[in-house]
Amino acid sequence: MKTSAIVYCENEFGKLDGKVANGLVRHSEKYKIVGVIDSTKSGLDAGEYLDGIKNGIPIFHNFNKAIEVLDSVPEYFIYGIAPLDSLLSDEEKKIVYTAIKTGMHIVNGLPEFLSDDEVCIHLSKKYNVSIFDVRKPPAKKNLHHFTGQIREIQIPVITVSGTDCAVGKRTTAIKLVEALKNEGLNAIFITTGQTGILQGSKYGIAIDVLSSGFATGEVENAILEALKEQPDIIVVEGQGALSHPAFTSSSAIIRGAMPKAIILQHPPKRRTRCDFPKIPMPTLESEIKMIEIFSGSKVIAITINHEDMNDQEIEHTTKIYEEKYQLPVTDVLKSDCSKLVEKLKEIFPDLIRVNPILCQPQE
Repeated sequence: MKTSAIVYCENEFGKLDGKVANGLVRHSEKYKIVGVIDSTKSGLDAGEYLDGIKNGIPIFHNFNKAIEVLDSVPEYFIYGIAPLDSLLSDEEKKIVYTAIKTGMHIVNGLPEFLSDDEVCIHLSKKYNVSIFDVRKPPAKKNLHHFTGQIREIQIPVITVSGTDCAVGKRTTAIKLVEALKNEGLNAIFITTGQTGILQGSKYGIAIDVLSSGFATGEVENAILEALKEQPDIIVVEGQGALSHPAFTSSSAIIRGAMPKAIILQHPPKRRTRCDFPKIPMPTLESEIKMIEIFSGSKVIAITINHEDMNDQEIEHTTKIYEEKYQLPVTDVLKSDCSKLVEKLKEIFPDLIRVNPILCQPQE
């Protein structure tokens, strides 16, 4: 059974920096999310606010109100914000301390590790709770260097890359894996960030806190580990953007995964980089060119992040992109992954041989 958890996301739920909470509300194999804390959306249903579909997860004004209303104290308190400034404020630390005193285990996705905080250490011992810093890397003796074994893998390995941070790469990857499983294929998702780990991904590690050599090696190793399940296809979550000057995770993922195909996620209405308002967004043309030169692979589809877009704009943009780039284009939250699955079947016919039902026409 899933363990109960409440997610702290003050003033950020549904926004770019609230992507950890957003992801957990949409999908979690590990936790049963029983509430979100965000005073600016207090009283709303989290699913309805995020995607227009009620899911029964309430949004609370503050921690105390949540504990007062809920039938029981959740087992876990998850810090659900992923800001550029990755340090907790004094006020946020007080909320974490209160959660510990309430008997809740703490799950933290920031690169500021609460297991190193003296107050947290003292309180966790006093109240017999655990602190999980999901981005705290393993000891170096347990990390993996790149070996080159990835070159020998015959099954399709694809990455979902993006033109910026927080554009929905992970969500698209998870939706695609679900769609492939529904087709009878053994598809495996590889996470490369803290949210995927929190959602319960079996394979992967948060690579942005690793040195470049280990980052590449850990991506490769996650894929090699997944081979034990004899997958038909592996989908790797991208991070940031290859062209983004502030991050290097994308290059490590491409180097470590050596993808045979790439899906590119893009927010058409976004004009400047996430958290960098003075840096303009790249064009799809420039990102595709850079990715294909760097990876030696092809971008096979474009997926849309519909932020600030209505349904008519999404449909219009989809048609324009498909005509311009001669690639399948979809928004997996507004539509589905059928175009992506069809393209993968076209490029990798062995997927049909694995499951012949895939080639039968749908009624």
